[in-house]
Amino acid sequence: MNNNLLFTVVIPTYNRGALIVNTLETVFNQSYRNFEVIVVDNNCSDQTAILAKEKGARVVFEPINQISRARNAGACVARGKYLFFVDADTQISNELLLLSLQRLEGGECGGGGSTVVFDSNQNQFFFGSFMPYFWSWISKTFKLAAGSFIFCDKKTFFEAECFSEKLFAGEEILFSINYKKRCKKKSLTFEIVEDFPVVTSSRKLVWFNPLQILFTILIPLFFPWVLRSKRFCSFWYRRPVN
Repeated sequence: MNNNLLFTVVIPTYNRGALIVNTLETVFNQSYRNFEVIVVDNNCSDQTAILAKEKGARVVFEPINQISRARNAGACVARGKYLFFVDADTQISNELLLLSLQRLEGGECGGGGSTVVFDSNQNQFFFGSFMPYFWSWISKTFKLAAGSFIFCDKKTFFEAECFSEKLFAGEEILFSINYKKRCKKKSLTFEIVEDFPVVTSSRKLVWFNPLQILFTILIPLFFPWVLRSKRFCSFWYRRPVN
């Protein structure tokens, strides 16, 4: 068992068998070899765990459906020096991974995220293009990482108290805020990489109406306490909250 891995990629997933294969292929298609991939089976009922193992990922099980718990479960068993959190419906480039590692290894950056684009506009030409642009502007302006891609130092991750398991949505916003505070104490930056955006699934354009998507971005910024209510999150998003 190699306990001196450079980094660990943590992929939380709940019934993403149809998408996780492409995600894993982009993750494993890296020039680095000194890393591991952990897929966190967040109580899946499909073939996600089997497909992940077939692709070479280490699978761990988290029985409680909540993305914060899933990410934290992966981090707790990670052997890498650095952590990369990638959503199961997201594809990252080799260039983004290399640049993020360079930032971490450079000694001045403590972590960060990336700008985001959808894989399709789902024939919603305005919102399919506007929403990722709007989020990327918020992300760059306020230095907030999207949950689809976050990179950080493992030690600092735990010092920042991981992802809040009190929130049922928007947990990446609170994490970014807490993690930035830890970075500041260490005189480290928290950066949003613009050069190589991650490509994430546009399924949110099908699941949610434009107002829901807009508030998904704004609520964590201005009313984060609301996201502690599982009942509210289930009602607002009209979907079970994982």
